[in-house]
Amino acid sequence: MTVSSPGNGVEVSGGLRLDEIVASLGGVLEGDGSVLVSQVASLLSAGEGRIAFLASSKYLQQLKITRATAVIVPPQFSAETSLPRIVHPNAYAYYARVVALLNPFRQRRPGIHRGAVVKSELRPSVSVGENAVIGERAHIGENVTFYPGCVIGDDVVIGDDCVLYPNVVVYDGCVIGRRAIIHAGAVVGGDGFGFAKDGEQWVKIPQIGRVVMGDDVEVGVNTSIDRGALDDTVIGNGVKLDNQIQIGHNVSIGEHAAMAGCVGIAGSTRIGRRCTVGGAGMIIGHLELADDVHISAGSMVTKSLPRAGQYTSIFPLEGHQEWLHNAAQIKRLARLAERVAELEKKLEQRENRS
Repeated sequence: MTVSSPGNGVEVSGGLRLDEIVASLGGVLEGDGSVLVSQVASLLSAGEGRIAFLASSKYLQQLKITRATAVIVPPQFSAETSLPRIVHPNAYAYYARVVALLNPFRQRRPGIHRGAVVKSELRPSVSVGENAVIGERAHIGENVTFYPGCVIGDDVVIGDDCVLYPNVVVYDGCVIGRRAIIHAGAVVGGDGFGFAKDGEQWVKIPQIGRVVMGDDVEVGVNTSIDRGALDDTVIGNGVKLDNQIQIGHNVSIGEHAAMAGCVGIAGSTRIGRRCTVGGAGMIIGHLELADDVHISAGSMVTKSLPRAGQYTSIFPLEGHQEWLHNAAQIKRLARLAERVAELEKKLEQRENRS
């Protein structure tokens, strides 16, 4: 059973039948399409009225014992259960869409809270929460939601259907595309770390670029994206940034890249399309990463990576005393390599004489 939700697609009331889900999202229905599901759950925790999913053979045993009303499975596992099921080659992505279908975003009521300060003309569909501030000459699209405490600078551009959660700050002149989701405490367009040495002092370099963000970008809690020093910092369409990430000035991130929490990217680095960086990965400045480069969690990238692939620079975890011993040996590697090269040269000379 469904009812419409003004300005927000479909709102679920009492759940959805499997055949309704398939009609909306596609996939192949096997079994009773009339069963009703009201929420998603894991295979282990699911009970009556829940739909679960299987994305890996590691969880086949859980599929066999689950108490879910229905499941989402890839084709190769369809015969492993007698439950009503939706079959789709990417069960995990399908599950994500089912979660959204059963838990639609509830847009805040349009209008401007009396405690907000708004210096730009806004469309009637925009929602501005308490203590939010919208600067001068801002261009704000339709159905944009500003939660309490947001601060939007002068000359900012924000596209349709964006959601900015509490205390997001967007500095002057920055551009955000359509359907962006920016979580609480994120800062877009703060000054990059730019200083020139003058004797014992540092002279601040004014950061006169912007942050220009494409469509369908998501920015996590307390993430910072610095404005460019001269050129813009660019975040491509579909980029997903987790919590507490630092993006330095003049960085360019290609479309559909994704980065986990606590990643740090130094200034003027260019990252290709569809790249991923695991949690706490670090990339130094002025590098270039090709499309489809994948950096393992905790890795330090110190050189450009011109070819696609998986890259890792993590030293394996071990006991502290063992680490001290191995670290001492690493210091000797250069000297050892020189000795080996010298021995190989002598051996080659001896073989030539014989």
